Amino acid sequence: MFEKLESVVDKYDELTKLVANPDVIANQSVWQKHMKELGEIEPVVEKYKEYKQAKEDLDFARQMLEEETDEEMRVLAKEELSEQESNIETISQELQILLIPKDPNDDKNVILEIRAGTGGEEAALFGSDLLRMYTRFAERNRYKVELINLSDTGIGGVKEADIMIRGKGAYSRLKFESGVHRVQRVPETETSGRIHTSAATVAVLPEVDDVEVTIDQNDVKVDVYRASGNGGQCVNTTDSAVRLTHLPTGIVVTCQDEKSQIKNKEKAMKVLKSRIYDKMQQEQNDKIAAERRGQVGSGDRSERIRTYNFPQGRVSDHRIGLTLYKLDAILDGAIDEIIDALTTDDQAKKMNSVG
Repeated sequence: MFEKLESVVDKYDELTKLVANPDVIANQSVWQKHMKELGEIEPVVEKYKEYKQAKEDLDFARQMLEEETDEEMRVLAKEELSEQESNIETISQELQILLIPKDPNDDKNVILEIRAGTGGEEAALFGSDLLRMYTRFAERNRYKVELINLSDTGIGGVKEADIMIRGKGAYSRLKFESGVHRVQRVPETETSGRIHTSAATVAVLPEVDDVEVTIDQNDVKVDVYRASGNGGQCVNTTDSAVRLTHLPTGIVVTCQDEKSQIKNKEKAMKVLKSRIYDKMQQEQNDKIAAERRGQVGSGDRSERIRTYNFPQGRVSDHRIGLTLYKLDAILDGAIDEIIDALTTDDQAKKMNSVG
């Protein structure tokens, strides 16, 4: 680890000189690239300085303990020794986390898709609950939410929903939400009080740049049709809704949120690029599935990841064995505790694999 840290310090020193070079400053795109890289490694360098200072303090305390004859001073040295040993252990763990390769998608915006699964109308009502939960989460974190596509049941249920969540770090916070979410509750229509189980699937995709995914327009079939609302009522009288079909992959995207066909096509294209990018990543992940099969964040959307039990007021995340009796708060968007636990678990697994 320390060889790697020394190379990071060397890189930091090199970049510090580069960004002060007038020739580099004159080329803004190059300068900004170096400044971004500098900003990414600076926390590692600062933490390493903190580690080296703690190590010096530890060595001094040890020397003092060996040489000091005064009992009071020896007591102080022992306290300092114990404190610095604990400090070094903490800093070492923090350094290991900082050295974990960063997910290049972490700072990106998110396209979040919800699909009602088994359970009929009850599953669609749960889909509506999830849509509200993620919308409230975004609002709590001051992210911007933009509706892309919504297919509802007319009585409060959501069969399908696609939303864009914009904000720095949105993907890093939501990437572990991909998977099957299960609900256990007594439907309002159930007279015998029997608990029903239904499910919805969540997919979290990073918004991708044009340079990351290039789509040949000849590979995309574009259909336009009239957008409809509840019960099939026409939202407008023009063919503004858009359906894109990517012929090589068979991926289909629809968007009817905007009244403008052009805007709907732009939104649908963003979703299409993100889905193709996600498919490419999934295929790449399949090649190293043996390494990642048990890893949190594998993005396997066939996996049941969480259960929301209404009678007991609990939410259980099955990947890390976490159970919280805060169902109402969680459905109101307070999912940070779950996200933090999943992130910590993921970091621990990555640290073990690196070690």
